[in-house]
Amino acid sequence: MPLAMNKDVFITCAVTGSGATQDRSPHVPRSPKQIADSAIAAAKAGAAVVHCHVRDPETGAPSRDLAMFREVTERIRDSDTDVVLNLTAGMGGDITFGDVENPMQLSKAGTDMAGASERVAHVAECLPEICTLDCGTMNFAEADYVMTNTPGMLVAMGRMMTELGVKPEIEAFDTGHLWYAKQLVKDGVLDSPALVQLCMGVPWGAPDDLNTFMAMVNNVPDDWTFSAFGLGRNQMAYVAASVLAGGHVRVGLEDNLWLDKGVLAENWQLVERAGTIIENMGARVIGPAEVREKLGLVKRAPKA
Repeated sequence: MPLAMNKDVFITCAVTGSGATQDRSPHVPRSPKQIADSAIAAAKAGAAVVHCHVRDPETGAPSRDLAMFREVTERIRDSDTDVVLNLTAGMGGDITFGDVENPMQLSKAGTDMAGASERVAHVAECLPEICTLDCGTMNFAEADYVMTNTPGMLVAMGRMMTELGVKPEIEAFDTGHLWYAKQLVKDGVLDSPALVQLCMGVPWGAPDDLNTFMAMVNNVPDDWTFSAFGLGRNQMAYVAASVLAGGHVRVGLEDNLWLDKGVLAENWQLVERAGTIIENMGARVIGPAEVREKLGLVKRAPKA
């Protein structure tokens, strides 16, 4: 099929993530203030959307702490920089099994399983415009770690998000995740048209070759909005690839720490470079107001 390049592109900045990157770069933000400041700088550089996790300020370990999510969102909202807030809801589905002879001796350090209401509690508390919904269970690169999202859990979480008026960003790590996302829309759990993020090159999901990427793109319904990212050295290549395929883009320190070989990046620098690529392709970077109009988002304040 012929490619239909996107001429009006929004950039999402994934500010910090939940991976063990906190000790690999001094620019990975840890505290709520650092995360908010980095998100604001990314917005000033051209990101229309900021995707935020929170971390323990001392250790940098990923967290689901409601107070930290609220502080991040309040700091961003109280700034003079407008941006669409996108909070993760991916935490709370982590299982790290024991060794192959004793798999049910779960690792306490790597296992964090929570119920649907608890996994969405910070979304209900902060009322962002977007939150993520990881649409499947998947092995990750770690030997015994599994990201766990059962159909029942996704139905429950998806309904809560829809009832809250927060738009789910479907995180699709493989084609089967898109298949199930379409079922969630068909069943009325999620509204249509949906928003989807194509997550390329995350072991052991969809590899980041272009044949697989186009298979993912071709499985997105025509009336949905999609964005995409690639990890590490391929982050900027996927900026170009996604725009060329008709999508939007995601960059940021969650997915890539480097600006150039041997040069550690800050979030705003990755956003700025993505914007340059988009504009050099003849497309236009759009801002948060246009994203809200395109996706039907309503900017709200959190509960008092």
